[in-house]
Amino acid sequence: MKVHLIAIGGAVMHNLALALHNLGNEVTGSDDEINSPSKERLLERGLLPAEMGWFPEKITEDIDLIILGMHAKQDNPELQKAIELGLKVQSFPEFVGECYSTKVRVAIAGSHGKTTTTSMVAHILKTNNIKFDYLIGSNIEGFDTMVSISDAPIAVLEADEYLTSPLDRRSKFLHYHPDIAVITGIAWDHINVFPVFDDYLETFKLFIKTLPKGATLIYYKQDEHLSQMFNDDQQMINLVPYEAYKHQIDSTGKVVLLDEKNGRYPIHFFGKHNLENFQAAYHVCRKLGLSGEKILEAAMSFTGAGKRMELIVSKNNFVAYLDFAHAPSKLKSTVEAISNRHPNYKKIAIYELHTFSSLNSDFLEQYKNTMKMADVAIVYFNPHTLEMKKMKMIDPGEIIHAFNIPDLLVCTDNQDIIHFLEGQDLNDSVLLWMSSGNFGGLDVKNISKTFAERIQN
Repeated sequence: MKVHLIAIGGAVMHNLALALHNLGNEVTGSDDEINSPSKERLLERGLLPAEMGWFPEKITEDIDLIILGMHAKQDNPELQKAIELGLKVQSFPEFVGECYSTKVRVAIAGSHGKTTTTSMVAHILKTNNIKFDYLIGSNIEGFDTMVSISDAPIAVLEADEYLTSPLDRRSKFLHYHPDIAVITGIAWDHINVFPVFDDYLETFKLFIKTLPKGATLIYYKQDEHLSQMFNDDQQMINLVPYEAYKHQIDSTGKVVLLDEKNGRYPIHFFGKHNLENFQAAYHVCRKLGLSGEKILEAAMSFTGAGKRMELIVSKNNFVAYLDFAHAPSKLKSTVEAISNRHPNYKKIAIYELHTFSSLNSDFLEQYKNTMKMADVAIVYFNPHTLEMKKMKMIDPGEIIHAFNIPDLLVCTDNQDIIHFLEGQDLNDSVLLWMSSGNFGGLDVKNISKTFAERIQN
């Protein structure tokens, strides 16, 4: 099959391109901007476009399928050419939904924690040699691509509430119709798509309605909005509420999971939100037939999803982490988890405003007190990102007021972050980088390792 992906550089889109290539399909694609690691991974497989931009001459009648990414606009010249030629055009949720339609489908949704929860499920199944397909928005150790298409009987999907494509304004997760669903919680996001919170709630209500008769919905018990969504319509599905998994924290701060007989299973991940995520993953895997013992044994080797409280370096009384933290609720829970993990260290938290919502002045107030547990708080935004998204510039004073931190440092030049850190005593410090972007191209991993070496010297 000959497939062309419009907006091939996206997190899922480039992984889908790799998966289709691995299946022996002829794959091409286009995009106007491709960042790391998508760029390097596409280049390695010979799939990186020779030039950035849109080229309608690439769209020819012999193409069997056009897969359209959300990054493309409705007036995209390649899309318009495909429509003119009458080619089959699908969004990636439509395509993947069709590929997985005959499988037992697990869809993990929610405003935060869905990547980690999906990754936990994937790791547990893989560790137990259970064959499954998957769609995950982040890299996981032991997985070559984050999209798999095969004859496996199970499919595990990270189910995103963002729009499907420029041609389909519905949420992606409405295409999956899962047999087992998870909703980790609801906190307003994507203000450009859901301008009022009720709109955001409505799409989750629609997601619940897509569950087939007899499906299981695993949901976070403490979420104030979720319990209000269940009515007589939900009598046809099985509801499973959850909270944080039973655990203990030892004298060194390490977390130990406990089974029904208080058997002990030490783990690498930490933080209340991750213990909640694990409980959801535990329910999913039990529903798929695994024993509690097998699940807990697999959990001991789970080191986390890429950029989800990812440990960069721990050396010379200096620790650094990298986290996705794309929304206020995730930012708050990550800062709290790191603060509790390292109570005697100075916490330096650096957050990039990168999404449509976070860069919108009307949404900034959602960030109030989210970084209060940090000893030093820095917020960065890249003016180029605002230009790319065609949004108005933000005044640094608005950000300081919204975060409610009078001494908050606001940077628009990423080198100002480095200069500031170079002037700090980083002994007994933890550095926490948080962004769904890349801090304007900063190599935060190497930068953090360099700081660790300087402390040694």
